[in-house]
Amino acid sequence: MKLIYKSILFLLFAVFAMGGNVYAQRTLIDVAVDSASILIGEQTLMRLTVTADKDRPVHILIPADTLMRGVEVVNIGKPDSTFIENNRLLIKQDLLITSFDSSLYLLPPLKVIDGVDTVYSNQVALKVSTLPVNVDAPEEFYDIKDVWKPPFVLADYYPIILGILLAIFLLCVLAYVIKRLRSKKSILPFKKPEPQLPPHEQAILELNEIKQQKLWQQGRNKDYFTLITDTLRRYITERFGANAMEMTSGEILDFIRQETEAESVYDNLKQILQLADLVKFAKMHPLPDENDLSMMNAYLFVNQTKKEETPQTAEKSLEKENDETDESIKNQE
Repeated sequence: MKLIYKSILFLLFAVFAMGGNVYAQRTLIDVAVDSASILIGEQTLMRLTVTADKDRPVHILIPADTLMRGVEVVNIGKPDSTFIENNRLLIKQDLLITSFDSSLYLLPPLKVIDGVDTVYSNQVALKVSTLPVNVDAPEEFYDIKDVWKPPFVLADYYPIILGILLAIFLLCVLAYVIKRLRSKKSILPFKKPEPQLPPHEQAILELNEIKQQKLWQQGRNKDYFTLITDTLRRYITERFGANAMEMTSGEILDFIRQETEAESVYDNLKQILQLADLVKFAKMHPLPDENDLSMMNAYLFVNQTKKEETPQTAEKSLEKENDETDESIKNQE
């Protein structure tokens, strides 16, 4: 009897041990939805829970885009694994689903491959409802609204405005450069002015040019005397400080009579101015000798009244002129 009793206990122990091992190796899968009733186009989460042995590889089969006809998978979340008691592994994963057809759906079970076995989940229902419409009140139906225009924001147009201004600026610069090149001028709007000659040197230079033109030999007596008197007026203005360009011939002679430095050549200047007035206003035709005499008296007047500059004075004058030139350039900048 004792032997039989021990055998029975051993068999019961083995059976319970085998049953426990089988149960421990079993894989479970469970499915639930956050909301079992949604409107068309709304979304809900389908929560998947898998429990398996820690060392057993499992593979969850999830449809990529469609659970069934009418129910779409929007997004598949990443699985989250957690170790639990009895050397078990808990895997959680969420699926975002939606539907655009109103109906009551019995969602198909999800599958888990456990070695050579396939484990199926429970099935859940999903009700998709459409928006309530009162067909007896057609005035409540509204047409599709027009597309709204966004509000005006000036900052959105800054790149366009800056681009237009830059294009205008570049066009102005290009037009300016082309105009300067066609005029055979420097591209820069300013340049360092050339140093001016002393008044008597400038006057002699101008008289030489008038003489080379041979105007009175061509019958252009008025032009000849106009150029001579203008040269002398500019010389008197720069040499004596009088506004000779705006003075009459008589006013110039009265002014020169008071200058002691010009006493010796007063008569020479008088001959030129009086004869020039007769030519310009009385249309007189002077003799060749009178034309030559006027030119000679002009040379004589300039040479006799020129201001002699010592080297030191000339150096100071040049420094002053350079300072004035630099100052004018700075003002232009």
